[in-house]
Amino acid sequence: MLENVNLKRKLSRSEYDKLLPALQRRLYDLEKACWDQKVSSVLVFEGWDAAGKGTTIATLTQRLDPRGFRLHATTLPRTYEQRRPWLWRFWLRVPNRGEMVIFDHSWYGRVLEKRVEQMIPETQWRSAFRDIVDFERMLADDGTVIVKFFLHISKKEQKKRFEKLEADPLERWRVTKEDWARHKKYDEYLAATEEMLELTESEFAPWTIVEATSKWYARKKVFDTIIRTLEARLGPNAPGRSVSEASVLADAELREAMVSLEANEAKAAAKPAGKRGKR
Repeated sequence: MLENVNLKRKLSRSEYDKLLPALQRRLYDLEKACWDQKVSSVLVFEGWDAAGKGTTIATLTQRLDPRGFRLHATTLPRTYEQRRPWLWRFWLRVPNRGEMVIFDHSWYGRVLEKRVEQMIPETQWRSAFRDIVDFERMLADDGTVIVKFFLHISKKEQKKRFEKLEADPLERWRVTKEDWARHKKYDEYLAATEEMLELTESEFAPWTIVEATSKWYARKKVFDTIIRTLEARLGPNAPGRSVSEASVLADAELREAMVSLEANEAKAAAKPAGKRGKR
């Protein structure tokens, strides 16, 4: 499956910058409509290390109303969580009516990292497939929209990104020994991912494989998928697309100002202490 994905798909930065304001505004309008109509949603982000999950989520939520969504970055279960059924901690994080919940990694860690790193016996990760499908079916039957993404890059591209991050003094902390260890097991993770996608694909919780070599293309595809799915769920209750050109332009100008500010702050932080000027 994944070997047939065209990882050469791309979108230019200039085209992406033109499209982003309208995509963000549309998602904001849909978030508001889902809140009003009590339509809950779950967005799941899985994928390779350095594939861009965090930056994609950051762009996705940048213009959303923080009162309408929650973000959970899933880590290994704590001691007290291990004493309960393994999906218990995720049940505690399902959305309220009308709320959007975003998972940066999720319950799929049980059939990926825990499987490949042999943290649990085979009987447990095998049975987890059934648990996951049942869990998602219950959420869907209760009216929750489920959208699952797997951000896909090649082993060569992952190595390239790790090396680029390590070359940057401000970013090298993001690459750990564990990241490199998982990189060496890329083929094992690939096999586990293929089985995961096959056994947990469903009409009520479909997977979307995102070609993430081009981060601009990947982000647009994520936006397009979420927007299309929420529009279909809302049906006639979906808000119209009557966004004025002036509004889109204002969004674009605001984003340009924010990018410029972030760039200036990064340059200032990178300067040696003696060259930053005296107070």
